[in-house]
Amino acid sequence: MTKQTDLGGSFTLPNTSMTVNRMGYGAMQLAGPQVWGPPRDVDAAVAVLREAVASGVNHIDTSDYYGPHVTNQIIKRALHPYPDALVIVTKVGARRGEDKSWIHALSRQELIDGVQDNLRNLELDRLDVVNLRVGAVMGPSEGSIEEPLTVLAELQRQGLIRSIGLSNVNPEQLAEAQKIAEIVCVQNLYNVAHRSDDAFIDDPRGPRRRLCAVLPAGWVHAVAVVGARRGSGVTTVHANAGSARVASSALAQHPTDPRYIFDRTSS
Repeated sequence: MTKQTDLGGSFTLPNTSMTVNRMGYGAMQLAGPQVWGPPRDVDAAVAVLREAVASGVNHIDTSDYYGPHVTNQIIKRALHPYPDALVIVTKVGARRGEDKSWIHALSRQELIDGVQDNLRNLELDRLDVVNLRVGAVMGPSEGSIEEPLTVLAELQRQGLIRSIGLSNVNPEQLAEAQKIAEIVCVQNLYNVAHRSDDAFIDDPRGPRRRLCAVLPAGWVHAVAVVGARRGSGVTTVHANAGSARVASSALAQHPTDPRYIFDRTSS
C-alpha cells in the first residue's frame, strides 16, 4: 500500500524532534472484548498494526493497562525493533480490576510501576510520551494533579520518559501542570460525537494558547470516520481489526469531507 503521509500533514510536538502524521492509531481495541485479555486473532491484530504503519501512521496511542499488558505486547511483536520515526504515546494513572473495572492508579508507586510496565512490555529503555490520565473514562474530574505529575517529572529527569502529556484534563489542570513540567500534548475524548471540549480548545488556558498538541481519541470502531485538517491537531483512530485500511482509504478518498475531519482540534 502507498504511504499516505501527505493527507493531513504532520505536526512536531513542541520543543521535541518528534514529528507525527495527523492520523494516528489507537491500540485500545487490539485487546479482547471490554479491552480485556487477548484478541480472538492475535495474528490479525499484528497485521492491523503493520498495515497502519505501512499506510503512513507513525503515532500509536496505547497503555499497558489495555488488556492489561496485551496491547503493548502485540505492539512489540508487530513492530519491534521500532521504526526510527515511530512515536509511541502511552498512558499511566489507571489499572484494571479483576472485574474488568477501570480504577485510578495515581499513587507514587502505582505511577512508577505503570511506567516500568510500559517499558518492559514495549521493550524500550525510554518512553516517547507518557500521558498522565487523571479523569474518568468519559471526561475530566476536578482537583489538583500536582502530586502525580511531580512523580512523572521525576521519572523524566531520570531518563525513563522523553516527554509528558495529559489525558482527560480540564483547563485548570493544564495550567497547573505547565507550572510543573513541559506538557507536549493533551488527549481528551473529542470527536464528531463528543464536542464538549470545544470551549477548552478555544479557552485562553487551553492547548491552542498553551503551545501543546491536541491528540484527541477518535474512538471509532465499525467505520473509522476520522481525519485531520492541515493546521489542526493530531487525530488518533481507535479502530477495530481491519479498520486501519478503512481509515486511510476514507481519508484518501475524502480529504476535505467534513464527515472525515475534526475541524476544531488545534495546535
